[in-house]
Amino acid sequence: MSKRILDIQQWNRKEHYEFFSQFEEPYFGLNFSIDCTIAYQKAKSRQISFFVYYLYQSLKACNDVDNFKYRIEDGQVVCYEQIHASATIGRPDTTFGFSFVPFSDSLEEFARHAAEEAEAIHNSTGLRLNDRTGRADAIHFFSIPWINFTGLTHARNYKYPDSVPKISFGKMHKKGDKLLMNSSVHVHHGLMDGYHVGLYVDAFQNYMNA
Repeated sequence: MSKRILDIQQWNRKEHYEFFSQFEEPYFGLNFSIDCTIAYQKAKSRQISFFVYYLYQSLKACNDVDNFKYRIEDGQVVCYEQIHASATIGRPDTTFGFSFVPFSDSLEEFARHAAEEAEAIHNSTGLRLNDRTGRADAIHFFSIPWINFTGLTHARNYKYPDSVPKISFGKMHKKGDKLLMNSSVHVHHGLMDGYHVGLYVDAFQNYMNA
């Protein structure tokens, strides 16, 4: 888990960070829509789960934006060299468990790790919260494929210091000749602004169109 410490005194967001870090709820959220038309066909042609495919493209986009790799640890802001996925995966009994899927330059390798985690979750019970699934160098991903949501909030424990971004995906739906998927991003306002979320969304869409 390679990381570097930011020099907050030289950071152009120093005052923003100090201001929002005092909030009981420092997170803000944005909803957006992703065009999945090309990505869905590519996932099927490569015989890869569409969930794994868009999870991978989203994680690639997160790694492109440094602010998504920032975390607050012991009063310092650190930037991880690389971040991974901690996604909820459902079981046949309708419960879910947490996973940890390491990032890879290879989509196929990422998909293999995701399949291993899915099998482990299906063969377990409970949340499966552990040192791996709770790692700070991960993004919390959630998929809600039953609902085409237009707004979303998260359960939060304000006693627990948290600075990990949370990204959610909704139900894919048709609009004209396009396949769209509503999504949401919740991030710590001390670490980024709407501009940085916009960078992520643009990168995500570009990867889905690639």
